[in-house]
Amino acid sequence: MDLRDFRTMVTAEFGDKLEHATPANVRDFLDRMQRDVLSPRVKGRIILEEHASTYEEVVKEFFANVLKMPQDEAIMLLWLLAFDLVFSAIELHQADRFGSMFREYE
Repeated sequence: MDLRDFRTMVTAEFGDKLEHATPANVRDFLDRMQRDVLSPRVKGRIILEEHASTYEEVVKEFFANVLKMPQDEAIMLLWLLAFDLVFSAIELHQADRFGSMFREYE
């Protein structure tokens, strides 16, 4: 998938200004992207040779690997990561907000 196809897919799903994006449909979209676009690229068995022993090392390795990717692929991967992180934070914020509203009824 190239960047143009990716943009088309995102805007078809969420609108030109992402006005239809919600934590729930963003999660569904990201799951579909993982299943249909990212996972099929892996052929055969996956052998994990992880040398990192901390989350910090894993993150550093991820970003170092992104720098080696073709530009379109790196842009899409980083956009998906940022989209996931932001909407996860929104979901947590909403859960806290609604939780505090209904806590008095428990």
